Amino acid sequence: MARSGFTDIMNDEQRHFLGLCSQVPARLSVEQTAWILNVPEHDVPVLVAAKVLRPLGNPPKNGVKYFAAMDILELCKDRAWLAKATNVIHQHWAKKGGGRKARRMMTENGEVDQRSISAQLALR
Repeated sequence: MARSGFTDIMNDEQRHFLGLCSQVPARLSVEQTAWILNVPEHDVPVLVAAKVLRPLGNPPKNGVKYFAAMDILELCKDRAWLAKATNVIHQHWAKKGGGRKARRMMTENGEVDQRSISAQLALR
């Protein structure tokens, strides 16, 4: 039987966890936070680094981070915050991956190399 919507991309562990939402643990791990926000786990540190998402306490940069469930559930209801978080994630990955492509298309004096752009368009 075919499933539809959000549950298609969830595994059984996620489905079980989110089924507990009437009694969510007070502290959420990065993985649990990602499940609730419906973002990949590797995007949570991006949101923390951009100060869009705040972990509990003052964990070191490379320390384990936990998030307040009540804060995360409230953020899920805030359309403006969701838009901001989405933009932060898009900008992060565009800068991370797009920078290499942009540098390859520049000449030594910093101008855009039209031949590189034409070559890129021909590959499509």
